[in-house]
Amino acid sequence: MKTLRYLALSLPALLVACSTAPSTPAVPDASSGPVSGPAATDSVTGTITYRNRMALPPTALVRVVLQDVALQDVAATVIDSITIRPNGRQVPFGFALHYDPARIAAGSRYTVQARITDGGRLLYLHDEAYPVVTDKQPKRVDIVVRPVQ
Repeated sequence: MKTLRYLALSLPALLVACSTAPSTPAVPDASSGPVSGPAATDSVTGTITYRNRMALPPTALVRVVLQDVALQDVAATVIDSITIRPNGRQVPFGFALHYDPARIAAGSRYTVQARITDGGRLLYLHDEAYPVVTDKQPKRVDIVVRPVQ
């Protein structure tokens, strides 16, 4: 009986936790004691949208990635990423990607990438670069993704 009651009370919290995957843990306030993570964080924020009038399937996933793309012929280094589970909601989707400013190199190039998939099938992808953070680039981007043919 206790187990059933505990399960019933914890189910709403589990459902909320499954609706989006956090990109990084929240930074606790100074009163909570020492922190082993980065000393300071900053973020890149924005929205993901598309222009065609088509609803996403309820099982679609939106993946947004902040990456260092400075080196050519080398895979981009992922700084932070987030997966959004729309669960029937439609665009635009807001996001925040976090990074440690001390680990950002002035000469590097950072971009945000977005894609929407459903069951492993690519539905939407951005078709232009969205540079951020360095070289007087913004920390906010509004990404428009296009349908994949």
